Amino acid sequence: MASESTDPKSDDIVVFQVLRDSACAECGDELWKGRLLRLEKERPLCMSCADLAHLVFLPRGDAALTRRAGRYSSLKAVVVRFSRSRNRYERQGVLVEEAALARAEQECLADSDARARARERRAERDAEIDIHYRGEFASHIRRLYPGCPEPEAIEIAEHACLKHSGRVGRTADAKRFDPEMIALAVRAHIRHVHTDYDQLLGSGWERPEARDRVLPQVDRVLARWSHA
Repeated sequence: MASESTDPKSDDIVVFQVLRDSACAECGDELWKGRLLRLEKERPLCMSCADLAHLVFLPRGDAALTRRAGRYSSLKAVVVRFSRSRNRYERQGVLVEEAALARAEQECLADSDARARARERRAERDAEIDIHYRGEFASHIRRLYPGCPEPEAIEIAEHACLKHSGRVGRTADAKRFDPEMIALAVRAHIRHVHTDYDQLLGSGWERPEARDRVLPQVDRVLARWSHA
């Protein structure tokens, strides 16, 4: 999110959040800590006497909303508060006309909805691309291993091609349907599904030894799948 400037411009009306109890120089209204005042010729004025009481407070934090509300408000003021720890005034938000704020909120909401719809369209498109890719990957598995049951070819493709998984199906070579990459995906599936490889790992075997142990089983399944 874009940041908001903490320093009011020279032509901004500046309103202060009260840190010490005070009183309005015109009406005598008490201005206790947390209320707003405007200094006019060094005299503290309450919002009513400063003719700012009809404005609504918009806290800082949403730069787009603040920009729009300020643009549509014919009268606005910057609200600041003195920070003792930093020894400076810090922007807290703005005062704007209620209608301007409502208009700005509607526009920001419309933008948010538009962005959400755009994200949905991109997600749908990405999903379509992935579905197509997984289907092609499964077809290449069946072409290279015609004896592989179709449900397993689909399962291998879905596992290998899962987005953001870092698996073999997401590599550049796999996306070109390189036979070696497809073979890696098929071998991995056989190792996990058609052998006791996972059980060996679970019982404390080291990965290289476990792979060597199940290699004959993997080769037998591959040989069977290599023929229709």
